[in-house]
Amino acid sequence: MSYEPQDSMSLWWLGDAAPPQRIGTLSLQDQRRKVALSYEPEWMASPQGFALSEDLPLQRGLYIPDERDTAAGAVDDARPDQWGERVIRLIERPARLSLLEYLYFAGDDRFGALGVSLHAEKYEPAPVAAMPTFDGLTDMHQAVQRVMAGDAVNEQQRRLLQPGVSMGGARPKSLMQIDGASWVVKFSEGGELDSPLIEHASMQLARLCGIHTAETLALPLPQGHAVAIKRFDREGERRLHVVSAHVALRAAGEAMGYPELAQLIRRLGHPDQVRAQQQELFRRMVFNILIDNTDDHEKNHALVRGDDGFYALSPAFDVLPAAQGLGYQQMRVGAMGHESSLANALSEARAFGLTDAVARQMASEISGQVAQWKSVFKGLKVRDADIDLLAQYVGRHKR
Repeated sequence: MSYEPQDSMSLWWLGDAAPPQRIGTLSLQDQRRKVALSYEPEWMASPQGFALSEDLPLQRGLYIPDERDTAAGAVDDARPDQWGERVIRLIERPARLSLLEYLYFAGDDRFGALGVSLHAEKYEPAPVAAMPTFDGLTDMHQAVQRVMAGDAVNEQQRRLLQPGVSMGGARPKSLMQIDGASWVVKFSEGGELDSPLIEHASMQLARLCGIHTAETLALPLPQGHAVAIKRFDREGERRLHVVSAHVALRAAGEAMGYPELAQLIRRLGHPDQVRAQQQELFRRMVFNILIDNTDDHEKNHALVRGDDGFYALSPAFDVLPAAQGLGYQQMRVGAMGHESSLANALSEARAFGLTDAVARQMASEISGQVAQWKSVFKGLKVRDADIDLLAQYVGRHKR
């Protein structure tokens, strides 16, 4: 049955073993440039019901985002990003391409625990092919290359790409089942660096620095690699509610910065875990500075909601050198704004619940581990040419 554009759809909660529960209604507003949310009375009265983000309190009314081309609060994290939109345009080719279409065609396996249905009475997501297995990796890569070239894809290639359209970011990717678990598989955009293998190596280096990272696998291709990242929004068959730091900080009316996120954790996190969580965020900030990961924007940090209603940092993901030496982080670091320096990282240590002395000690420890990066990368078979290029940017001591 072909899709007929409509200006409202229903939003569903898929986070429990129980049948899907309707959260509310999504509707197009402001000349179809915004997606608003209104809660169902049943969701507000339900024991499972909760505010999806701080700017969507559990009250009657229509929540319309301030900015155009966005969805209200945490709903914005349920939509595809640049790569997913590209695949939807090429594969689905709907008669209209509003944000509501992108939300709908993201399908059932989208990031987080929200679902979108055309019907108010039942959860009926956009039909999506079954998730491919490891056997389909080479074919998946060929399908990705066709999309990047703007070429048409056949039905088999469509099935390989379709499940992954809701995963965030601009990099080409899809979803894959590995040993019964769901993984995001990311491919290189081309260029001289084997970026997927470098991402895998960077994540291993982060672990050596005491950072909690998502599990990764390097997957060899005929040329270069893909990198598989185990999904942290899934716990077995269960889906977890996740909000990006972008949505969480915007909802709180805060600037997009590390100190601001550290203070938000203080309010949203479990009281027994706040100190450890703030230290974890500080480690990530220092590590990103030292490896030249300047693409550390607020959509590359996330908070996962626990059964107790408190939020905790997701495992680190999308961590690798930008290899550009820009000297500025995407998120605000400290008193010197976005400047990529250890001095700036240490300048607002108190926001992370750290004394100056403890913060200096932690930064020193991380710096010592990052100094070993070449041997870690070599051990994971990163090419010598890539290591030589990265050496201009990684591990330089930034005071």
